[in-house]
Amino acid sequence: MSINTNSPSGTRDFLASDIRKRRQVIKVIQEVYESFGFEPLETPAFENLSTLLGKYGEEGDQLLFRILLRGEKLQEAVAAQNVGRDVPAERLYADLALKYDLTVPLARVMARYAGQLPKFYKRYQIQPVWRADRPAKGRFREFMQCDVDVCGSTALTVEAEVIAAVCTVLERLQFNDFSVALNHREVLRGLIEAAGIAAEMEGTALVAVDKWDKIGKEGVAAELVNRGIAASAATKLLDLLEAASAAPDNIARLAMLRENLKRPSALKGFDDLQTILQLSVATGTSQRLALSPNLARGLSYYTGAIFEVVVPGVAGSLGGGGRYDGLVGMFAGREIPACGFSLGLERILLLLEERGYFAENSNALDILFTNFGDTLSDTLALATRARKLGLTCDVYPESAGLKPQFNYAAALGARFVAFFGEREKASGVLRLKRQSDGKEFSAALDRFEAELPKSLSENLVFE
Repeated sequence: MSINTNSPSGTRDFLASDIRKRRQVIKVIQEVYESFGFEPLETPAFENLSTLLGKYGEEGDQLLFRILLRGEKLQEAVAAQNVGRDVPAERLYADLALKYDLTVPLARVMARYAGQLPKFYKRYQIQPVWRADRPAKGRFREFMQCDVDVCGSTALTVEAEVIAAVCTVLERLQFNDFSVALNHREVLRGLIEAAGIAAEMEGTALVAVDKWDKIGKEGVAAELVNRGIAASAATKLLDLLEAASAAPDNIARLAMLRENLKRPSALKGFDDLQTILQLSVATGTSQRLALSPNLARGLSYYTGAIFEVVVPGVAGSLGGGGRYDGLVGMFAGREIPACGFSLGLERILLLLEERGYFAENSNALDILFTNFGDTLSDTLALATRARKLGLTCDVYPESAGLKPQFNYAAALGARFVAFFGEREKASGVLRLKRQSDGKEFSAALDRFEAELPKSLSENLVFE
């Protein structure tokens, strides 16, 4: 019986070329986030199940990868279930879960280390998360998130900064056609109220509206009705959202929203949107922001402004976020305001690949040193000296003829092949051949540290 060598559905193996591309993009994200004053954070792959449950809404809880109890605890749970203990199996048999996102772990960290963190904690986190979702193109069960968050302030400066940081990342990655959809949970709740939907059904309505991009207006209307909302109220809500979204610019959309907002919290949300749009002028992101009244963001913990990165012609978003002032306080026992933005690395990489962002053989091997056996020790010593100069080098491990060594160099994408046999040793030079066109040149051993980098740079060819 053969063993299935495929990675589990929704996961991938990353070979060298994939990893180099990922590192290239992650480096840009790190540099930008740190330029805004954000500090790095890492948390474990899994959390206590109780930490994660109830933070993402009903649908989010169903997507948690739970970890089965181990050893005696599992045996005890099975025995308890057999005697009729009235506990759902998914809670009884699991005590841990892989982390669903990076925001809830941040909230836990804020509560755990509150005395050690600065008053305004600005952190970025780039780590994998896991969701028991249906895999699709650009959608995986294990994927990397790149989060940037600020904890400790209710000032809308925070929203302006996290939006600016994400816009800077995408611009550095040569995305020129993206926009950031902007909305506010309280404004959306105000529209739900204006449509005649009862307050206890607000959460249900938000979950349905969040699917607008996936299932369209008619699909959302059907889901609202299926969830128990009157058809007339569902139609009124969707008509309000559609009309405001169709307005030609942010100013016109604000005006249409204002007409339908009555309760104080919704009016406060409206004022927040106006301020964020004003601050975006100072941060240079005003042309990127597009007020989107039907943006909902499905996670239940958002309390204020919400945002998503939109690229024309691309299904789904490249990232999203918003303000979640109540989440950290669930762990800390006191309110700690927070706001953040998360970029999805996988979708960004997919689009960059499609757009030809990555140069062929980027970060390829600088030099492959050939091996003919008789001068192996000298060759290893020269490779060591070359590495100390910051060059990437490999030595063919076996004594062999030229053909297999050149084939190996081509497979590695080596820029140069180096020769150091008895003839080169007698002449006191290292002979090199440029792989792109076969041009040969040499570097003198007594001037090796000065001459080799100079020779390589002069003989590089940029496509």
